[in-house]
Amino acid sequence: MRAIVFARPGEFSLAEVPDPVPGPRDVIVRVEAVGICGTDLHVLDGEFAPTVFPIVPGHEASGVVVSVGDEVTNVVPGDPVSLDPSFYCGECSFCMAGHANLCENWDGAGAARTDGSTAELVRSPAKNLYRLPPSVDLAMAALIEPLSCAIHGYDLLPRWIGAHYLIYGAGTMGLIMAQLAPRAGAASVSIVDPNPQRLQAAQDVGIELVGSTPDDVARPGGWDTVIDCSGAVEAIEDGLRRVRRGGTFQQFGVAAGDARARFSPFRIYNDEVTMIGSMAVLHSFARAVEMFAAGALNAEPMISHAFTLTDYGDAIEAFRAGVGRKIQIRPHATESAQLL
Repeated sequence: MRAIVFARPGEFSLAEVPDPVPGPRDVIVRVEAVGICGTDLHVLDGEFAPTVFPIVPGHEASGVVVSVGDEVTNVVPGDPVSLDPSFYCGECSFCMAGHANLCENWDGAGAARTDGSTAELVRSPAKNLYRLPPSVDLAMAALIEPLSCAIHGYDLLPRWIGAHYLIYGAGTMGLIMAQLAPRAGAASVSIVDPNPQRLQAAQDVGIELVGSTPDDVARPGGWDTVIDCSGAVEAIEDGLRRVRRGGTFQQFGVAAGDARARFSPFRIYNDEVTMIGSMAVLHSFARAVEMFAAGALNAEPMISHAFTLTDYGDAIEAFRAGVGRKIQIRPHATESAQLL
């Protein structure tokens, strides 16, 4: 089969690799679509410590089951599925305490030791597959994995009916977090991004309060909940200043490992500001499948480009340049397309 292989930091190629073979509890999936995520770039650039090269990238995937191991009972060939890319040991202190996303032996498809889904076929443990209703568009369903991350983020936030939310970054995660906020009881949702195309995307999915900076959507007294989905230090520092007294700041975006942000410890103390991190997925993938199938996301406007495996380099360049919205690879497509 064909797959994108990251041979070492900074080097990738489209290669012919052996077809995966299922173990007794494994499933082989024909990949329909896989999204490019900022984590993929961190892996490619050698900035993601768990990565063992060479590796096939990609962790936001959907597809169709083509074969199963002898002990698999939850799916059969022909089933449309979404793939949970996170693997936990179940034995370390974090797993035992219910914090498996912090697992000491964590492995993530396409990011650590296991090959991901930027390939024509991928092998997955059966327990990590979730069957989808036939009505779900498989290309859109590649958004279920980022949706599951967003749900975990909301699991960690306080729920105040009538709260006002400010979100930094109108990329994929910012758009998803903004669409979930009303379901968490938000009275208003504001989203800011310096990229006009991304602000248009926010409006396309139904967010009315958009601006290049928070000053464009200014709220006297600040916001109850501020969520950074950008990972940019400037946005993080600004966002911490925008939280109202007694409010919450969530660091959701992935910053560089050596990034440092400045804030006022006195203000955190004096204004009782809560600071929360959110990392990956925890007990949220099944809910993401159900919510996606129920229409929780306005998914179609979020995907702007579909590239072939052959054009993977062009897809990476477009992602780095901030072009469009969610960029996908569709391994069995014959030509790339702009879906705007």
